[in-house]
This record gives sequence, C-alpha cells and structure tokens, in this order.
Amino acid sequence: MAANPHPFENLPPQRIVAAIEALGFWLPGEPFTLNSYENRVFLVHDDERRRWVAKFYRPDRWSDAQIREEHAFLAELAAADVPVAAPWRDAGGESLHEHEGFRFALFPHVVGQAPELENPAHLFALGELIGRVHSVSDATPFATRPTLEPIGWAVSSREQVLAGEWLSQRQRRAYQRISEALENTLAERAWPAQAAIRVHGDCHLGNILGRDEQFALVDFDDCCMAPAVQDLWMMLTAQNDQEWQMQLSELLEGYEQYCDFDRRELAWIEPLRTLRLMRHSAWLVARWRDPAFPRAFPWVADEAYWDQHIRTLEQQRVALEQPRWLA
Repeated sequence: MAANPHPFENLPPQRIVAAIEALGFWLPGEPFTLNSYENRVFLVHDDERRRWVAKFYRPDRWSDAQIREEHAFLAELAAADVPVAAPWRDAGGESLHEHEGFRFALFPHVVGQAPELENPAHLFALGELIGRVHSVSDATPFATRPTLEPIGWAVSSREQVLAGEWLSQRQRRAYQRISEALENTLAERAWPAQAAIRVHGDCHLGNILGRDEQFALVDFDDCCMAPAVQDLWMMLTAQNDQEWQMQLSELLEGYEQYCDFDRRELAWIEPLRTLRLMRHSAWLVARWRDPAFPRAFPWVADEAYWDQHIRTLEQQRVALEQPRWLA
C-alpha cells in the first residue's frame, strides 16, 4: 500500500459494518458497493430485512453544517410528501454520524428504474416531481450550501485543469484560449442572483428512480442555490427541434402543476451545459489521487480525451452564441 493512502482506502467492509452497527443496527450480511465515486455508497440490509443506503462522505468536501443543511432540506421535502429519501435519524434527531474519522448517513433504499425520456407520460411525471420540489425549495434559501455562479465556477474549473499534468503544450494553449472565450461569453449570459433557489443540482437519470410514472429523487449531495432550470435541462435530450419541443412541453406542463416557470430561464440552458462540461473534466483531475478514478476513468490520461474535450468546448462556444431552440 502507498505510504499515504487515500482515506477511502481505509474503508474496508468490516469498518462499514462496525460504523452502522454502532448506531444500534445489526447487519447479517456484508455491504454491497453501489456505483458512486464522489462518496462511497453501500447497500445494506438489517435483521428486520430493511434495506438502507449508507453514504460515507468524502473527507474535506462538505462541512458538517453543509451536510446537515442537505439533510434538513430532505426532511422538509419529505414532510411535504415529496418523494425523496430523507436520512435516518437517531433518538437524538441526529442524521450525520461519525465513526473512526468517517462521516456517514443512512437513507432508505429506493427501488425502481430510471425514467424513459422518450415517454411523454414519464416527462410529465418528472416535471411534476421537480415542480413539487421547487414549490418547497422556493420558500427559503440555503445558508451554507454553495451558489452556482457561472464565472467563479468556470474560472475554478479552468485553473484546476491547467494545474494538472495531462495537457500537452499544444493542448494547453488551445484549452487556455477556449476556456477564456467561454468565460467571457458566460459573463454576458449570467443569470441574476435573485433567480437562484434551492435545487437538487445534479438532476440526471441516475438520480431518479421509480416505475409506473411514480418517481422519487435521490442523492442530494450536490444541492445548491441555482436557477430552477438547473433541475430541468438535463432531461431535454432530443437531437432535433421538434422532439426537443415535445420534451419541453411535457416537462413544463407537469412542472407547472405546482410551480410557475419563467421561460426566460431557457436562455440559461447552454451556459449551464457549458459549466457542467468544464466542471466534469476539472472534477476528474481533482479526484485523480483517489484510486477509484484511474480505475474507472483511465482515458483521462490519454491525449485523445483532451483533444475531444477541447473540440467539445469549441462546439459549446458556438451553441452559446447561437442557441438552437429558443425561438
């Protein structure tokens, strides 16, 4: 083992079981690792045959206050009968637990499948789900969670990539040029601060589960302050204008059963997509010391990946300047 192993290398199954059993549970079997990289997430079942998802938080990412604010938001949503997985609390009302230096929480296991974005009924149901979330989240702001701010987040992503060792000199010049151009364009298309509400923040298909047009939203680890459209745009996956308009129509029809939607926010979809593209590569670079990342994303070390990323950012610059579907 390396002289300074990553903290998650010190999280074997026996330590996971010990942490959960210290809360008063008894686990007859070993934890099953679920697909997660930012944190470590495991499926367990107790002696009463209840299934739980145990999330062990990445050290030094969120403060205790930020995690507890995520949990309080989930409790607020659950109290309003919004289908989410709110964390288990002990007799003292605590949802964030600690064991041998690891912070963790237990969530009820949500069963189901991802929705089908080609299915109009599923899109309507997803719009309803996000509308129900936002009807609660619009009441008060977060106090400690981050605010999705386009310029600051783009600059930090660029600096993270340029501080890494992956880019050739040619790629470094090209990335510097396109990232600075994107920052300038984002500055021109930034949303006003008052547009931000509490949002899930990472509302992709992997975080939505259910069946028969009944869905639940899980994993609020990236919840933040952002425009409402941040929780909607990733469901608009169509590749042509007609299908995109169909998706948007069904999604917003469901959403507006609970919340009004300001159509001017559609102009922020491409800026939000740009930020996600930039942040994703920066995230891979920032997490490379975690052994799970080289195993899962070996292509990050290939020159071809960065050539493609730079081409994608160039294409995104065009999309920012000439959005296709706002007419």
